[in-house]
Amino acid sequence: MDSALEAALRVQIMDWVRERAEANGGFLHRQELLGFRIADRDLPIIDYSRGIRNPQGFSSTLSIVASASGPYDDVEKRDDGLLHYAYRDGDPFRGDNRKMRAAIETGQPLILFRKEVANYYTPVMPVYVVDDYPEERTFVVALDEAFRYMGDVRDLSEPQREYARRLAKQRLHQPAFRTRVLLAYETRCAVCSLRHGSLLDAAHIVPDGDPLGTPTTPNGLALCKIHHAAYDHDMLGVTPDYEVRIDLEVLEEIDGPMLEHGIQAMHGRRLELPRKPADRPSRDLLAWRWERFTAGAREVR
Repeated sequence: MDSALEAALRVQIMDWVRERAEANGGFLHRQELLGFRIADRDLPIIDYSRGIRNPQGFSSTLSIVASASGPYDDVEKRDDGLLHYAYRDGDPFRGDNRKMRAAIETGQPLILFRKEVANYYTPVMPVYVVDDYPEERTFVVALDEAFRYMGDVRDLSEPQREYARRLAKQRLHQPAFRTRVLLAYETRCAVCSLRHGSLLDAAHIVPDGDPLGTPTTPNGLALCKIHHAAYDHDMLGVTPDYEVRIDLEVLEEIDGPMLEHGIQAMHGRRLELPRKPADRPSRDLLAWRWERFTAGAREVR
């Protein structure tokens, strides 16, 4: 395949993935990715059984899948902010491994899919294969093309490492947290039950800058954008018993139907909780946040 045609196909595929993910709430189902078609051609975006997808005719890898086993992934284990992706079993210089290595030379962007739970994938793109560690049987994947031009990634300066770690938090951990929380709440606002994924966020109960603010579902609430904003501005609070409370000053305010029906009418409602007890918001974390809410509220009833 002509390199310009391949590059154009990658752009179209990434545009489609981005559009579908935004509509869903930040993720795609396995069947959407396997059923992708373009120009009357079946072109699965992930492989049916392997982590590396190399479509016929492509000079280098299109996508890779990384399974998450916890709130963070292998990026955290290296302290360099880069993803170390294992070789495909078999000959390190043939097959999938050869096309991953070719991506270093071509500079073609890839899609990284994080599999947070079975059958659901969070896309991170574009990413770039920037190095090959044969002694470890791993490829090094960066979240910014700039790392292709920083020299030996084994010898990054501390500012470069800090930049890579910041990117990992923004482009890996935050989207992964959103996927886990929205799936736990079945893509539904816990306060008002809105089900449009593109209008939902994963709100931290304890902010992620706090030591208690881990990116796990017990520290998250699926909220529509208006209730997320109200929660962050302490107009809306949630008790440790899962009840919604609205600041009295806001309750007494006279405005329009959005305030009346969108905010004030939520006072006294109970959260819609995840089915799995392990995914439900931590009462201890809610108590931490509730104390902050009541300290800033004029009065709570």
